[in-house]
Amino acid sequence: MITAAVRTKVRHPVSTEIQFLANTEELQVMSQSPTGEGAHHVASKTRSKDCPEEAETSLDLSATSTKEEEYRRNVWKGLLLSIPYSASIGGTATLTGTAPNLILLGGLKSFFPQCDTVNFGSWFIFAFPLMLLFLLLGWLWICFLYAGMTLRGWRKKKSNIRADAEHRAQAVIQEEYKNLGPMKFAEQAVFILFCMFAILLFFRDPKFIPGWANLFTPGFTSDAVMGVAVVTVLFFFPSQRPSLKWWFDFKAPNTETEPLLTWTKAQHSIPWNVIILLGGGFAMAKGCEQSGLSLWISDQLHPLEGMPPMLAVFIITAVIIFFTEFASNTATIIIFLPVLSELAIRLKVHPLYLMIPATVGCSYAFMLPVSTPPNSIAFASGHLLVKDMMRAGFLMNLIGLLLLNMAINTWAQPIFQLGTFPEWAHNHSASVTALPPASVANKTLRAL
Repeated sequence: MITAAVRTKVRHPVSTEIQFLANTEELQVMSQSPTGEGAHHVASKTRSKDCPEEAETSLDLSATSTKEEEYRRNVWKGLLLSIPYSASIGGTATLTGTAPNLILLGGLKSFFPQCDTVNFGSWFIFAFPLMLLFLLLGWLWICFLYAGMTLRGWRKKKSNIRADAEHRAQAVIQEEYKNLGPMKFAEQAVFILFCMFAILLFFRDPKFIPGWANLFTPGFTSDAVMGVAVVTVLFFFPSQRPSLKWWFDFKAPNTETEPLLTWTKAQHSIPWNVIILLGGGFAMAKGCEQSGLSLWISDQLHPLEGMPPMLAVFIITAVIIFFTEFASNTATIIIFLPVLSELAIRLKVHPLYLMIPATVGCSYAFMLPVSTPPNSIAFASGHLLVKDMMRAGFLMNLIGLLLLNMAINTWAQPIFQLGTFPEWAHNHSASVTALPPASVANKTLRAL
C-alpha cells in the first residue's frame, strides 16, 4: 500500500483535457483512410518506438521490394526487345530468312545471269558466323542495359524474391513443355523432310567442296528444284502412320488418308501478298536498270570513285542501315540494289562487295517501331516507349555496322571471291558502256 502510494506521488499527473486531445489526434489519423491505413500507421509508429529493430527490417523489405519491382519491369522490357532483335538478326543467316535476301538472289539473276556465286550453302557459311557474333553481342548489350548484368553482379548473391520468381518461371516452362506431349507422326515426318531439304540445299554447290549438282549439266538444278520436290512430297505423304497390314489384307477398307499438306491449307497459308510484293520489287528493279535510272544515279555518286573500296562500303552500309529505320527494308533494297550494281562496275570492284552488305544492312533496323514488323509487334504490347527502343537500338545499329564491315572484308573474301572482278561483271560492263552516259541520262529524264 505504501509503495503504491509513493509511486502515485512520483508520477506526474496528466489532466483529462490532454488525454482527450491525444485520443482525438489518434482518431483523426485513423479516420484518414477508410481501409484502416491510419490505424496501421499508428500501430507501426507505436511499434517503431518500442522495437526499432522491427522498423528497420520493414524499411529494408520495402526498399528490396521496390528494387525487385523495378528490376522486373526492366527484364520485361529486355525480353520484349530481344524478340524482334533476334528475329531480324536470325533471318539474315539464310537466303530464305528475309525478303531482302530473296530480292538479292532475284536481282543477281536479273542483272548478272551468269553469276552462280550466291546459293544457299555459300550464303549460310558467310552469314551464320555473323549472326552468331551479332546475337552474342546483342545479348550482352540487352543484359547490361535492362537486366543489370555487370562484372560485379556475378559475385552478388540473388535475393530470395528473385530466386523464388526464377524458380516459379522455370516451373511454368517445364509444365508447358510437358503439356506438349510426345511428337506425333506428322510432326516427325515434317521434321525429317525439312532436314533433308536443308541438307540438299547446303550441299548442292557449297563452293568449298564439290556438290551433288556436279552430277548434272550446269544450270540443270537450282535451289528451287529441292523446294518444289519437298513440297510435292508433302502433298501425298500421309499424316497418319500407315499400317503394313493394309498392304497384305485385301479385305481391309480403302479409307482415305489426309496428306501432310492439302491444297486448301496451302491456299490459305501461303502469304500471297509477300509473293506479289517480291514480284513487284523484281519488276521495279528491272525497270530501273532498263530505263537507265540506276546508271544515272550511280553517275551522281562519282565522289565515291576516289575513295578506297573499304571506306565506300562502310559509308554505303551506314547510309542504308539508318535509311531503313524510316522505310521498309524491302523498299530500301529495291531502291539501292540496281544502283549499287552499277556503282560497283564503275569502281571496278566485285558487285557482291557492295550488294551483300547493303542487303544484310537492310535487316539491321532496331531503333524505331516502324522499322520492321517485329519492332511494331513488340511496341504494340504497350510496355515499351520509343525512347526505350532508340536507346537500345542505336548501339545495336553501330554493332551491326562494324560486324558487317568486318565480315565482308575477312571471311567473305574467299567465299565469294570478292578480291577479283568477275567475267560476268565484265560482260555486263561492256553492254552498259555500249551507250554513252549522256544518251542514257537523256532517255532516263524523258522516261521520268
